[in-house]
Amino acid sequence: MRDVRFLQLDVFTERAGGGNPLGVVLGADGWSDRRLQSLARWLDLVETTFVLPPTVAGADYRVRIYTPVREIPFAGHPSVGTAHAALSTGAAMAPQGRLVQECGAGLLPLRVEGPAGEWRIAVQSPAARCLRRAPDLDASLAFILDGIATGPSPTALVEGGRRWWVVEFADPAALRAWRAPHAAIAALARATDSLGLTAFARQPGDAPALVVRAFPCGVGIDEDPASGAANGLIASWLRELEPNGPLSRGYTVSQGREIGHDARLDVAIDADGTVWVGGRSHVVVDGRLAWPDTG
Repeated sequence: MRDVRFLQLDVFTERAGGGNPLGVVLGADGWSDRRLQSLARWLDLVETTFVLPPTVAGADYRVRIYTPVREIPFAGHPSVGTAHAALSTGAAMAPQGRLVQECGAGLLPLRVEGPAGEWRIAVQSPAARCLRRAPDLDASLAFILDGIATGPSPTALVEGGRRWWVVEFADPAALRAWRAPHAAIAALARATDSLGLTAFARQPGDAPALVVRAFPCGVGIDEDPASGAANGLIASWLRELEPNGPLSRGYTVSQGREIGHDARLDVAIDADGTVWVGGRSHVVVDGRLAWPDTG
C-alpha cells in the first residue's frame, strides 16, 4: 500500500473551526472508483476530493469530488478548499492570481488573492438556469414550506453544476430558527433529482447581507455548514430576478451558525452576470494516509 498525502481543511471561514471541513488527497493516481469512494465513505466528511493530473489542455489540475455516498460533478467548498491545498503543497501555482480546475462540470476558473497561505480564493459558479418556479409547486414542497412567510423572490428549482430548490424567507430570524423537515426534503430531492433545498433571507443594512441555510438531504446530509454551490445558485437567481438590485454586484453571506459553525462566504458578480463564490480556507491536518485497495 503506497501512502498518499492527506490534508483536512476548514473552508469558508475567517479562522479554523467555523467553516466546512474538507478532505483532500494528493497522489491517488490510478486508484479505482471503488477505492476512492470507500475512502470518502470512511472519512465521512461532507466531501472528499482527489487531486489528479489534468486531462484537458489549460487546466492546472483535475479534481474528483466525493460525498460519503457518491461522486458529484461540482461543489463550491471542495473547489475552493482543493485550490488552497494545491497551492499549499506546490501541486499548482497561481502567479497571475488565477487557476483553472478540471472537474465533472468542465473547466472552471478560480481567482486567488492575498499573501501566500492567507489566500482568498473564489470559484466561478457554473451558469445557472431555472427549471421550475412557483406556483408550479407539488404537494411535498407545499408541505415543507407550510406556515413559512416567504420573501419577494419566487421559489424555484435552479440548476447550475448542482440542482437545488431555492426559497427566500421573509425574516432572517425565522430562517435561523427553522426546524427543517429533513425527511420531507430528502423525498423532494429524490423526486426532482436535486440535492435538496437551500433557503436564504436578506438582512437590509447589515453585513453579512444574506443568511443562508442549505439542506442537501438528497445525498444524506441534513445540513451543510457552508455551501459554495448553493450560494452560487442563489446569486445567479437573484441576479436574474433583480439585475439592478442592491445585491446585483455582490455581497457577503453568513451560514452555519444554526449547527455550531460560523462560515462567511464572499459573493462577487461581474458586470456580465458571472458569479464568483469564495472565502478563506485553513489547513488543519497535513500528513500521510494509507488506504487499502479492496478490489
